[in-house]
Amino acid sequence: MILINEAQDPIAQLVLAHGAGAGMESDFMALAATLFSQRQISVIRFDFEYMQRAVALNRRQPPDRMPKLLSYFSYILAGLESSLPLFIGGKSMGGRVASMLLEESSALGAVCFGYPFHPPGKREKLRTEHLYTLQKPLMVVQGSRDTFGTQEEVADYRLPKNIETIFMADGDHSFKPRKKSGFSQEQHIISAIDASAEFIRQQKVM
Repeated sequence: MILINEAQDPIAQLVLAHGAGAGMESDFMALAATLFSQRQISVIRFDFEYMQRAVALNRRQPPDRMPKLLSYFSYILAGLESSLPLFIGGKSMGGRVASMLLEESSALGAVCFGYPFHPPGKREKLRTEHLYTLQKPLMVVQGSRDTFGTQEEVADYRLPKNIETIFMADGDHSFKPRKKSGFSQEQHIISAIDASAEFIRQQKVM
């Protein structure tokens, strides 16, 4: 099953994959899909196979290994019928899968929300190797204090120029800031979608 948030007069379509622990109907995924569709970008959401099992059993399941995740994301893309310009992306793990699929897909670019640069507390276990070979444009929106890759850590990675990174002030992995920051999680999510929608518009007209 897929969920589609159709935009009025769409300029592009975005296939958005969920993170490791929450599926396509999570609060973040639902809000992101709504906000994108209000910005002329239709969104297609889906659950990876392990998440489908979790929903059916009403019990958490560990994510499938990367080859299986890549295969299922490719299967979803193969079933698309729209002729709109295609973009892919996702939250955390879903964004990582999209970034690994990007080069061989027909997508014009990708967006990642909270990219898992490394497991929390394991800065040496980087998940960045493929990013340095990407030719297509990628946008990463990251909380500045994300335990999967803080703003300071990401600056040290010296990512290629085709990878654009923006940071949500004091945001965690879900863009949630501390109260004293003066920001709210909703503000950050709206800002993240605004920036990503503009990124998509820029690629579409190039």
